[in-house]
Amino acid sequence: MYRIESLLSARLFLSPQMVGQRLYFISNISGQLSLYAMNYGGSVPEPLLPSNIALQNPELIGGQSFQVFPQLGKILVMIDRDGDENYQPMLVSMEGGFPEPAFGDQLNNTRVHLGHVEPDAGLVYLSVESRQEEKIATYIGDLNRGTLTKMAEGQWESFPMDVTPDHTQVLLGEGYTMGDSVLYGWQVGHAERRLLFGVPIEQRQPGQQVALNGLIDAKFTPDGAGVLMLCALYEDTYSPAYLALDCPNEAQPVKVEGGAHQGVGEMTGLRRHANGRYTVSYNIDGCAWLYEANFDRSALTLRLGQALVGSRAPLVGGVLEAYDYDEHSDRYVLSFSTATFPTQIFTIEGADRSTIVAHTREKVLGIEPDLLSPGEDASFTSHDGLRVSARLYMPASQLGFSGPRPVVVYVHGGPQGQERPDFAWFSMPLIQFLTLSGFAVFVPNARGSTGYGLSYTKRVDRDWGGQDRLDHVHALKILAQDTRLDTRRAGVVGRSYGGYMTLTLAARHPELWSAAVDMFGPFDLLTFCERIPETWKPYFRIALGDPVQDREFLVERSPKTHIDHVTCPMLVIQGKNDPRVVEQESRDLVEYLRGQGKQVDYLMFENEGHDVLKYENRVRCYMAITDFFRKQLMD
Repeated sequence: MYRIESLLSARLFLSPQMVGQRLYFISNISGQLSLYAMNYGGSVPEPLLPSNIALQNPELIGGQSFQVFPQLGKILVMIDRDGDENYQPMLVSMEGGFPEPAFGDQLNNTRVHLGHVEPDAGLVYLSVESRQEEKIATYIGDLNRGTLTKMAEGQWESFPMDVTPDHTQVLLGEGYTMGDSVLYGWQVGHAERRLLFGVPIEQRQPGQQVALNGLIDAKFTPDGAGVLMLCALYEDTYSPAYLALDCPNEAQPVKVEGGAHQGVGEMTGLRRHANGRYTVSYNIDGCAWLYEANFDRSALTLRLGQALVGSRAPLVGGVLEAYDYDEHSDRYVLSFSTATFPTQIFTIEGADRSTIVAHTREKVLGIEPDLLSPGEDASFTSHDGLRVSARLYMPASQLGFSGPRPVVVYVHGGPQGQERPDFAWFSMPLIQFLTLSGFAVFVPNARGSTGYGLSYTKRVDRDWGGQDRLDHVHALKILAQDTRLDTRRAGVVGRSYGGYMTLTLAARHPELWSAAVDMFGPFDLLTFCERIPETWKPYFRIALGDPVQDREFLVERSPKTHIDHVTCPMLVIQGKNDPRVVEQESRDLVEYLRGQGKQVDYLMFENEGHDVLKYENRVRCYMAITDFFRKQLMD
């Protein structure tokens, strides 16, 4: 019998930054996420925050988790309270200490996101959400003076994307739903933003259809005359476009040359560096690729150089959690993991980028690497002919399990997210522990997932529990044809939207499931929409449904409407401080099921939010899920 503690012995090393010969990063060495530093090449990690402060998962925070400011001798770190996501920018010495508010009480009662940063100038660009009303402001923060300058304010977030070297012009991306965005320019001394690209939502006529542009990033060109955008104007899977600043709304396609990757995926990121180069990232079949690139404005061509990540071991077949470029040493520092390889910190060095240096040696204790499951492609054609990407994780043959294996279906969150071979995320230790326990784990990226083009991602908008649900139902029919699997013993588990889908599948297709585990999934879409933070409501009114105008639809798609049909035992897991799916949402579900005489267990963590991050909670959570499936699917 293997222990979950063996998998969790591989600690997380996330969001690294390099300053001189020092590496700064987030890790859960102490049992909860915190900020650390160590020497180049590896040394005993030094804690920089008091032990009572826990940081949030960088994947959820929206923006950067921290930034080192060497000129100030300070680190700006975004801190909330045990997962409530009310992030505040706090300053701590580069040698560590007790964090203090960076801007006094000016940002009280808000939720702050750290966007673009200018470390040498001590400037930060912040997106600030009100906690009382549907209002989001964007500021320039001067850490030297502790002052804030407002650039924009409104119902929609204007997220800082880039700044000119003289800090006088800022690019602000304003998004409404996935793929529907506009780009503004802001200039020092000007009261109003200047529209550069797109149609602002307040300027649209009733019923006006605006083509999706898929704008996800924008960077000034080195000459300052234009903007290189990453968007879906010319490729559904995203590609660059050039916008001259003196010709707003007249974007031109940019050709991409080079690249070693092959497969299905998207261009996902674009960064400009001080030396005039760019880095371009791709997600191909769920795996990360990263290139240096040069932009030829005259030829409107982005030329990709050697792949930094994706083509060379050990940086292959996995996920690039984060990366940073240190222009002083001309080195990249990054965090990388795979389905079987825990997160590690590496640097990529040398003029030809041929040197890869490992700075950590994390490993799973007491379990041979070949007993972990790398997964296999299990993509399928769904009920309407749409290709759905999926992976199947089978127990290693060396484990000695015989006969068809019971199946656990894992549904990712979002819904506009993607399950990838990523040891940093909550799901992978669970998937591996389930396979070590004899389960087969099926992980679909149903319609609505990211990673397969904008049109695929948009298929879930205003259709939660519709065609996405049928993808999962059809998948069970496909899996039943695999003689290695016993789909008569099937369970389903999911987090957030995955929890919603778990409840929906268990309620609307009870004949398929022998067990279900819901982790902070919406139970009643009406109360869910009412309880989310005020600044999130405009998005959900468009992407999910308006609680007034679309009331009947939201009722019909709510698990609550169909929950009486549930026949399988259920485990519900929730964090007390969750602002996205509040604890009362799960409590309503549990109390209703128990009132109907249904079998349901409830596991609530007092010091967690929309995740399970602290070591003792993770052990308890993983064990509860696995023991529950053992009891219901194997005993």
